Order: sequence, then structure tokens, then C-alpha cells
Amino acid sequence: MVQAAVADDVFYALSNTTRRKVLEQLAAGPATVSELAAPFDMKLPSFVQHLSVLERSRLVKSKKAGRVRTYELAPERFKVAEDWLSARRREWEARLDSFDAYILHLKETRAK
Repeated sequence: MVQAAVADDVFYALSNTTRRKVLEQLAAGPATVSELAAPFDMKLPSFVQHLSVLERSRLVKSKKAGRVRTYELAPERFKVAEDWLSARRREWEARLDSFDAYILHLKETRAK
């Protein structure tokens, strides 16, 4: 149950285009709030809310030096999404393999 809540937080954070773009920016390296907000046409308080969602989900972490807050990726948390997606992939591959075997069996049966 706890793992499901963690996955919910991560997928909620990833569900928004602005937050995904911030994560893409941070993939290039740490950046300040001002640097991250620059490409977006929104007020700073609204933008900071996006950063808060990312930080609560632990996809990013921040440090404050004086008046400047710098954000960076926390790549270990992306494993939650990767693991969930991998499990779904395995399930669907197994289902499709089973379906393929069934179709082959039908073809063999009809050929006899």
C-alpha cells in the first residue's frame, strides 16, 4: 500500500507538462528557481507550486544558499515509475505471448 502511494505521488508529479519540462531542464544539471522559471509564461508563485509538487514526490531536491534556491534531480525516485511500467510491460508481454500461442493452436487445429 505504501508503495502504491509513492507511485501515485510520482505519477501525479509526472502528469503535468510544466513539471516534465522542468525535469528535462534539470537533466542538464542543477538550476535556480529563476533559471527554471524563465522559459514559462506564468507568475513565480504558480511556478513554485510546480516545484513543490516535484519536491514532495522526491523527484527533485533543493538547496538554499542565501536567497537562492537551487534544484537538482533525484534520479533514484524515477525507479518507482520505471518499476511500475516494467511490471505492466511484463504482464502485457505475457498476455500477448499467450494470445499468440492460442492463435497458433487454432491455426494448427484448422489445418488438420
